[in-house]
Amino acid sequence: MVELAVAILVLALGAIAALRATDQSRLAISGAQDRALAQVVVRNRAEELRLPAAAALPAEVTQAGKTFAVETRTERTAAGLVEATITARATSGAGAQLVVYLPVQP
Repeated sequence: MVELAVAILVLALGAIAALRATDQSRLAISGAQDRALAQVVVRNRAEELRLPAAAALPAEVTQAGKTFAVETRTERTAAGLVEATITARATSGAGAQLVVYLPVQP
């Protein structure tokens, strides 16, 4: 009888651990689509910054039906390049950040 109780306890602990792992995976995966879309948004913005007429880019972008707030901070480097830090954040809170170095446009 004691062996049966120990076996049930061990199985119950294993089931609880499996349920917790499943829950953690669900939480990690739930924002994956928004993070992937945010990565696309920041890469697109980096390409847009390389264009000559990149002065008036929108602060909000819609990608796959989701709206992302896009912030671009630029700073001149000692080497004469422009360091652009691009951040895109969805309304869900998921986001992405990219740092690119661009030549100075005339």
